[in-house]
Amino acid sequence: MKSLTKISLILALIFTGVVSSAMAQRTIEMVGTDNMKFSVTSIEAEPGEEITIKLTTKSQIPKQAMAHNVVVIDKDANVDEIANASARARDNEYIAPDYEDEIIAATGLAGGGETVEVTFTVPEETGEYEYICSFPGHYPAGMKGVLKVQN
Repeated sequence: MKSLTKISLILALIFTGVVSSAMAQRTIEMVGTDNMKFSVTSIEAEPGEEITIKLTTKSQIPKQAMAHNVVVIDKDANVDEIANASARARDNEYIAPDYEDEIIAATGLAGGGETVEVTFTVPEETGEYEYICSFPGHYPAGMKGVLKVQN
């Protein structure tokens, strides 16, 4: 009888670990199109939560002329400055090297039919963190959203 109780306890602990690790990460799927908008413009998350942002680009235009990424920026950073500098950073997938320490997470570039993703831990500090597409002209055209970190 004692060994049955031990087995039940071990199985319960294993199951709890599997469930909690499966719940520890959430995936947000979004689409970027030729109209230069994200299909998801607001994400709510808890401090310290692990999330994956998965971006699919739907476009018939060649990747050199129309690609998208998702760049999550620190809430105290100057988003306009980062976007302008990144739009000129072609050799670094449009992520300005001088501002990398102000970027929380970034996907690679996705051309038409491609999907990219990034997994990261949400900042512990509550507040609003903007995310943008840093491909030239996309952020000024409105390709942005907000990661709302709240308890």
